[in-house]
Amino acid sequence: MKVSIIVPAFNEERLLAESLARIRVATQAFADAGWTSELIVCDNNSTDRTADIARAAGARVVFEPVNQIARARNAGASVAAGEWLVFVDADSYPDIGLFRDVVDAIRTGRYAAGGATVRIDTPHPVARAVVQWWNLTSRIARWAAGSFIFCEAATFRRIGGFGQEWFAGEEIDLFRRLKRDARLTGRRIAILTRHPLMTSGRKARLYTFREAMRFHLRVLVTGGRALRSPEDAFLWYDGRR
Repeated sequence: MKVSIIVPAFNEERLLAESLARIRVATQAFADAGWTSELIVCDNNSTDRTADIARAAGARVVFEPVNQIARARNAGASVAAGEWLVFVDADSYPDIGLFRDVVDAIRTGRYAAGGATVRIDTPHPVARAVVQWWNLTSRIARWAAGSFIFCEAATFRRIGGFGQEWFAGEEIDLFRRLKRDARLTGRRIAILTRHPLMTSGRKARLYTFREAMRFHLRVLVTGGRALRSPEDAFLWYDGRR
């Protein structure tokens, strides 16, 4: 078995090195299972040292010129050689326990894909409340947070990967299609809870409550159409890091 770990990165020179180092340590879980792994970073048109940092960490670097998270993940997946794909955001820090749970889920043969609950590295009360709400939604709806997704490569390619019409919320679209496919093949979606993914709470530091509310209201008013625009999805695309 081979696992391809894919990290999309746009101007992530501040956090990428630590993320890749943590991923490297966590991959011992795959080695302990007798599996091999590869680390792929998609440089999503960065203007900083993102690509250099990724190469220094021993990752294979691919380039995606269009600044869009769905395209970046798809570009990484397009060169992946693994039977399973693991997508980890560049500001997230999986541990070996989480990767061991991924191994256990894959070995059951019951799952086509999955994700994990998350926790954030900030004491900001509103941000923590939003994360708790998301974790509950994730477990009920079987939607994985985009910061950590694992998926059988053949299934990912059969359903067309991430929808490139989305600039945010692309993981929900993906898991809606994964759930339909899983039902047809008699499998399920796993949301792992024993070892939540640690991810950055930087948006709580970079954006005001008013800005965050403006984004969420725009999504509600447009019935989700705002997620198809980089201008409306500015929380991901305005360059703040």
